[in-house]
Amino acid sequence: MLNFIAWIVVGGLAGWIASKIMKTDASMGVGLNIIVGVIGAVIGGWVVSFLLDADPELFSIGGFVTAILGSVILLAIVKALTGRK
Repeated sequence: MLNFIAWIVVGGLAGWIASKIMKTDASMGVGLNIIVGVIGAVIGGWVVSFLLDADPELFSIGGFVTAILGSVILLAIVKALTGRK
């Protein structure tokens, strides 16, 4: 249960940072930040494991940066598909 809560907290923080980077924070709420962050962490984990043959850990700087990177990628895809600038 504690690991699940940790994923939500880390995902929310990663989603919030990514929304600041992509300038979509005004249109996103806390719930969407968490969803984007968790999905972004999964995307980032896939990208890193594919490119570097690595498995980032949840509670490491590299894992957190990977979650942010994945969240930024996810937001960029959503912005491209919806036509938002």
